[in-house]
Amino acid sequence: MNCAGCKEKACYTGKDCTGIAEDVRGAYKGDAEVIKSLSVSARIESRYYMKKNRIEELILYAKAMGYKKLGVAFCIGLQNEAEIICDILSQHFDVSSVCCKVCGIDKSDFELEQVQTFRKEAMCNPIGQAKIFNKEKTDLNVILGLCMGHDTLFTKYSEAPVTTLAVKDRVLAHNPLGAIYSGYQRKKLKE
Repeated sequence: MNCAGCKEKACYTGKDCTGIAEDVRGAYKGDAEVIKSLSVSARIESRYYMKKNRIEELILYAKAMGYKKLGVAFCIGLQNEAEIICDILSQHFDVSSVCCKVCGIDKSDFELEQVQTFRKEAMCNPIGQAKIFNKEKTDLNVILGLCMGHDTLFTKYSEAPVTTLAVKDRVLAHNPLGAIYSGYQRKKLKE
């Protein structure tokens, strides 16, 4: 497959260029939670297209899905943002938040490279974050700036569905697409 290189995008008007549409359609059937998520997502898209930001969409989605308890797994580098977002979400939901350094496990326990070698450094703990939310029985977990790879581990170990509110990009102000919008950054990537 090379959808990114396709100029036609006939799928946009309903053409199945893969030959697997029936198999995929069957995967959706019979799972009420999946159909509900698709329905809620389509409703938000159709009613609020270009009108709501991602936080507003998150609130609309979680309410429509009937979620009561949200978990926010955040990077310690986004502490201020996490506090504000949790305050906003707390107006609508029971919110639990877990910092990436939870449990304070030393990087040396797993022979991990350190950013700063002159002192002990706690590792990020995405599995710990997920296990805490699993214990708390969150309905939906939100990733806020977890490191590359840590986000995949968190998602793998989370029992609740996971959505990403923001990804971390320390170089581009947490806007990874800035790398392709900036001619200089794009050129650097292609070298």
